[in-house]
Amino acid sequence: MKAAYCQFTPVFGDVAGNLRTIERLLKSVEADLIILPELCNTGYLFTSRPEAEALGEAFPRGKTTEVLCRIAGEKGSHLVAGLVEKSGDRLYNAAVLVGPAGPIAVYRKVHLFSEETLWFDPGDREPAVHDIGSCRLGIMICFDWLFPETARTLALKGAEVLAHPANLVLPYCQDAMVTRCLENRVFAVTANRTGADVRGGRELRFTGKSQITAPDGTILRRAAETAEEAGVVEIDPSLARNKAINPFNDALQSRRPEFYGELCRLKRP
Repeated sequence: MKAAYCQFTPVFGDVAGNLRTIERLLKSVEADLIILPELCNTGYLFTSRPEAEALGEAFPRGKTTEVLCRIAGEKGSHLVAGLVEKSGDRLYNAAVLVGPAGPIAVYRKVHLFSEETLWFDPGDREPAVHDIGSCRLGIMICFDWLFPETARTLALKGAEVLAHPANLVLPYCQDAMVTRCLENRVFAVTANRTGADVRGGRELRFTGKSQITAPDGTILRRAAETAEEAGVVEIDPSLARNKAINPFNDALQSRRPEFYGELCRLKRP
């Protein structure tokens, strides 16, 4: 299969313009799976929850999902893209999965970063794996990278490829994804944004360098820090089914869960 990231600079609040940019960048992209950045239709630096609510969309009926579904149908591709999801009185930093036949699923970010905790409700669903035909796909969003449990949960559920929409401001994630892929023997497609949001007297600058990482930790493709770019790599998801490290060790089967019993109950002292 062919997997792709699409890296660009969203203009804050300009949903229609950002969707036009996405359509332009994807026009010549031929890939089975395309990952777009976190909050790719709105920009990132909100100043209030009402502002985020005003830019939120329901799933699967929102305008952004409709456009993504049309693109997916035209290309015969699956797309994962970040947006603000409104569900009743709840507001989520979310990523939608759509395919040629329409909307499939939404993932709500579990680990909110910094001021996101003021604007969004934390994700209320366990990360799931979706069989999209070309691969078994798990979804995580940006800061989820810091928590090994996210990628491990998806790997244990059978994910072969991790879709990772992101708006990264810390300098560590791209290198950390090498470890996430190594320890779980999966592919990952990190789609980051570029540029900066300057709002409310603050500036957040994003790190770009979207990348596709292999189960052995090889970086198959990495974008530049500032480039507007759609990068495509041919991958073989079956390689992610082989968890063998050597003839005696397996990345998942060699685990000793009986000794990890307190892991999820332990709190920071």
